[in-house]
Amino acid sequence: MSRLSIPTRDDVPEASKPILDAVQKQLGVVPNMFRLIAQSPAALQGFTANNGALAKALDVKTRERIALAVAQVNGCDYCLSAHTYLGLNLAKITPEEVALNRHGGSGDTKANAAVNFATKIVRDRGQISDADIRAVREAGFSDGAIVEILAVTAENIFTNLLNIVADTDIDFPVVRAAEFA
Repeated sequence: MSRLSIPTRDDVPEASKPILDAVQKQLGVVPNMFRLIAQSPAALQGFTANNGALAKALDVKTRERIALAVAQVNGCDYCLSAHTYLGLNLAKITPEEVALNRHGGSGDTKANAAVNFATKIVRDRGQISDADIRAVREAGFSDGAIVEILAVTAENIFTNLLNIVADTDIDFPVVRAAEFA
């Protein structure tokens, strides 16, 4: 059971209800994480605005690959479960690719650079080397795209920490970070 309450749509503040309705329309369901965040209209508005903006940045496969890598590093079972489901079903990433992403890599050369970079950012808390920047540039990412990788990584760190702190009830097929070799 979650340590922070997961309200129903009717129990969230009025300012959060239209945003949850938009999530429902887009996804066909409102995941527990969104209802958790909806307790703070400011946090929900900020999260969904950031998420919407980043959806126009990197392609969906790269965003999901980064989300999987970050969730694995942070040990967030909720986000790992959600992004495994989304990666397989929305982004159409193969199960083999999901496994590579969880290890901090990718079978795609360019995506490998992005996922590896995101993983290093999380593991080393941003203390990366010039060689790390050079590697992501050499893979074809501009400085603007590097900022986008950082933004997607930071967004996922937020949701990882939120769901770890709340111990959010997982409403996706369960995937456990600790059960990965």
